[in-house]
Amino acid sequence: MRANPTEYELVAPGTLQEALALHASEPGSWLPIAGGTDLMVLYAAGRLQSRKLISIAALRELRNIEVASAEVRVGAGCTYTDLRQHPVITKEFPLLARAAAWTGGIANQNRGTLGGNIANASPAGDSLPVLLAYDADLILVSASGERRIPYRTFHTGYKKTLLAPDELIHSICMPRNLSGYKCYARKVGARNAQAISKVFLAAMVRISNATIKDIRLAAGSVGPVPIRLAGTERALAGQPINDSLLELAGKVMAEEIQPIDDIRSTAGYRTVVLRNLLGEFLQSLPGARFAS
Repeated sequence: MRANPTEYELVAPGTLQEALALHASEPGSWLPIAGGTDLMVLYAAGRLQSRKLISIAALRELRNIEVASAEVRVGAGCTYTDLRQHPVITKEFPLLARAAAWTGGIANQNRGTLGGNIANASPAGDSLPVLLAYDADLILVSASGERRIPYRTFHTGYKKTLLAPDELIHSICMPRNLSGYKCYARKVGARNAQAISKVFLAAMVRISNATIKDIRLAAGSVGPVPIRLAGTERALAGQPINDSLLELAGKVMAEEIQPIDDIRSTAGYRTVVLRNLLGEFLQSLPGARFAS
């Protein structure tokens, strides 16, 4: 059944304050829509339950990328194209630029926003494991003020978040302390482009003398929320890069994830593929010593 447009109300406030005031007047009643790349799919199929939509696509306050000495702050309304084309993002946060390039086609990248990907709360969102690996924070705003939270705490369950009914995501903050890290990201889907992830791994590591000094691992599509593999990180930190490391990494990682069988893949497949991606990353590290 297709949607009937006469059943929906859409407003487009001219400023962020107007949008927040409307949100505060009826908390939970107005559904924000930015690029619409997810919501319009539901609308076209007649499955969009919210009947009151508030367009935030044109709000300039959400489209800035601010570069400071300690961090970069990306407005939630920035599109994937904005991310791919920004010189600081591509140089210092290449995993985010890469994930932006993997998200849909060019039309979707021109419309889809980073904040929308976060708020949609899909465990298959391409940018989400990358933000976990970068230790990002979120700034959430309402008519009564703002609060800053670690992104890793934002997703509380499948399609559930800490966002209050009267709040919007304002910006995403990423620290600029990543020199010396080797980065890796790999998306596995039904095809190379315009496909939802079956498995996604984002990884960063700092090594010295063939030993892991610090490692960050985050995965998508292997649980109800994007996950930072903290247990695997703890197990690998301080370890030499050799064959025993691969076995340890695969074992601990498999205990952390909660993949499911669904229309796109199976739990067993996801576990094996994520183990293989982690092994590929570790074997690519400088100074790694593995048996041939």
